[in-house]
Amino acid sequence: MSLKNKRVVVTGGTRGLGLGLVEALVDEGAKVWVVARDAADLEKARARLGVETASADITDASAANRILSDVRPEVLVLNAGAVPRMARFDRTSWEEFTATWDTDVKGGLYWMQAALNLPIAPGSRVLVSSSGAAQQGSPMSGGYGGAKRMLWLMAKYANGLSEQKGLGIRFQAIVPKQMVGGTGVGGAGSSAYAQAMGIEQDAFLARYPAMPPRHFGNHVVQVLTDATYDSALAIGIRGDTGVTVLEEQAA
Repeated sequence: MSLKNKRVVVTGGTRGLGLGLVEALVDEGAKVWVVARDAADLEKARARLGVETASADITDASAANRILSDVRPEVLVLNAGAVPRMARFDRTSWEEFTATWDTDVKGGLYWMQAALNLPIAPGSRVLVSSSGAAQQGSPMSGGYGGAKRMLWLMAKYANGLSEQKGLGIRFQAIVPKQMVGGTGVGGAGSSAYAQAMGIEQDAFLARYPAMPPRHFGNHVVQVLTDATYDSALAIGIRGDTGVTVLEEQAA
């Protein structure tokens, strides 16, 4: 699959992991629409990269339906989410624990529902941003690991409905297996775990190197353009070892 002139919507594409992906998509010749809340960040992305932009909250179901209806993307990347509230498990409030459920999971539900119910075109791909925490947990980030596992499961549920309804839309979970440098999640996580280990953040990142956002973007482009990954449900990404299939879609 060539991405040249393909219509791609990326939520949360103005900074960090999402911005690295948008840069990679633009370099491949894709026509990219970036969705985020901050108008100033959107304008910077538009001016530097020539992308189209839409200011919206991902948890607004009407915005999801409106944007997908207007753009009719061939690729949809659900990347936006909340920075988890970092705290020890025994000192985490319910509001802190559920922050990523109220944003990441809620937004994921609305955008996947919109893709299925419009529906977007047969052959379209929907990439759902999960996390390595969906496999091994993340004890300092409350409900984050569970939220990211739920998004993985939701991609599986959406595939079942797509097949049942004959829509031809593929949903895939993208699972970064390294912290991603220059992101809110990566910064918060590395700071909290460094403090828990009694070391400086720089020392933590030297011990556990972060993945540059653009490396992430390049690997996601590989997922979209290499037929090897067409049948995968969940795909792991590391900056050093690249792309691996974590789970195949059910036959």
